[in-house]
Amino acid sequence: MTTMPFPARDYLPVLRELTGAFADALRTGDLAAKVPDCGDWTLADLGTHLGNVHRWAATVVTTGEPRPQDFEADPGADLASWYAESAELLLDALERATPEDPCWHFGGTEKTKAFWFRRQVHETAVHLADSGSGHVLDPAVAADGVDEVLGAMLPRVTRWHAVPELPGPVSLRATDTGDVWTVHPGEPPALGPAAGGASVEAPARDLLLRLWKRTGPDPRVTGDAAAALLAAPLTP
Repeated sequence: MTTMPFPARDYLPVLRELTGAFADALRTGDLAAKVPDCGDWTLADLGTHLGNVHRWAATVVTTGEPRPQDFEADPGADLASWYAESAELLLDALERATPEDPCWHFGGTEKTKAFWFRRQVHETAVHLADSGSGHVLDPAVAADGVDEVLGAMLPRVTRWHAVPELPGPVSLRATDTGDVWTVHPGEPPALGPAAGGASVEAPARDLLLRLWKRTGPDPRVTGDAAAALLAAPLTP
């Protein structure tokens, strides 16, 4: 079983690995190619978005305060280099940060800088998958991403979407790590003790991407409540 969340600083080498792989995807990929699951975005749009997310998050971590989002800033001609610089700004801000210090964020967990170490790992992991990179995500990291959706995003779901209507509890099981989460109906739904009935089973990476509404291998789904949970928007 995976211990989640990880200690904040344990995310830093993971983030460096993922941002490096994303920069490589921008250097070697077709920037005009369409990105499945991201509307009409091209790979260039995806890179511009993620680089601006990193810069925004670095500012929030540094100041501890909310900041307006500007995800349309022009990266210039060399997108891969601009993105790599964006990632370094974020990594530097996190390296200098004290995870326990107070900080604004949009999740349903304690308002400290630790949130951003985890959040930027999973922001990058999902968009790295969007890029078409062949990078293999560590199953433990993917399981932690599932835990973030269910434990940090779902409690604040009403900020972005209507409350998911579940006819009963749903257990999600990562078949490669053995981790299990059970979501119980409520306003909003919340994690609780294990229960029988509806279930979703898949490798952790597939669960993570499905919760972020990405296409991919179909999980094993049992029960109407499980289908309802997977159909509901759970993230920003």
